[in-house]
Amino acid sequence: MKPDVSITSAGGPSTDPTSTAAPSMDAGPAKAGLVDTTLAETSPKRTVPQQAVLVDCHELACTFGAGPSAVVAVHGVSVQIRPRDQIAVTGPSGSGKSTLLHLLGGLVPPTAGTISWPGLGGHPLGSPGRVGTIFQAPSLIPSLDVVENVMLPLLLANTDPAKATRRAHAALRAVDIGFLAARVPDELSGGQAQRVAVARALACRPRLILADEPTGHLDHATATALLTALLAACEQTGAALLISTHDRAIAGRLSRQWVMRDGGLVTASAAADPAGQVTR
Repeated sequence: MKPDVSITSAGGPSTDPTSTAAPSMDAGPAKAGLVDTTLAETSPKRTVPQQAVLVDCHELACTFGAGPSAVVAVHGVSVQIRPRDQIAVTGPSGSGKSTLLHLLGGLVPPTAGTISWPGLGGHPLGSPGRVGTIFQAPSLIPSLDVVENVMLPLLLANTDPAKATRRAHAALRAVDIGFLAARVPDELSGGQAQRVAVARALACRPRLILADEPTGHLDHATATALLTALLAACEQTGAALLISTHDRAIAGRLSRQWVMRDGGLVTASAAADPAGQVTR
């Protein structure tokens, strides 16, 4: 039987939530801590209509394989994500958190259900930079140095190389690793490599950031500071942030929490928006 799958590029509100220019990451170094003050000083906050829906999915499911050996990674998930949402996705290992983030970012196709990206202007893979994905596994290109890795998505989006270089350096400073710009991935620790991946996502000024265990390889102090940098960037640009995590301290700093078990979304808190962005 052919699965009931629909992937659409439009729908929901017609207002473009990104019509206001995004803040610049082109200026000088951070003045204190991990947050690069260029994010806040060079332009006003992006004005984003809170009612705009970035991602809209209904009864989303993803199964790997077929027959008796099929693995149902995600099933029956119906969610909406709006600008400025801050969501922690928690649950035990193997509960489907990573697959859900990959579905929301358009990296894997669903096997059932519907998903659309009305507030992003279409499928994320057709618009480089609108979704920033931070993978749990190593994702840097070994033959490129750190700043070239951070620049790459900007160049793929046809950003001027000089501007891409400035924004890459600013993003590295925002996560306190500007001094690593000339190193190659083999010269980095696991925690440093993960911070480069975060910088790569921030450099593009995405409308949605999907972070899969971004603090898993970091000590508590560095993890706390990295999350502070992510939250500050999202506050400045109006981006939504989803983080999958096992760390209760990290999850507790985000305003909403989704709990997954056996591929399903079993509970969801929505203190900031009781209207119900999550449905079951």
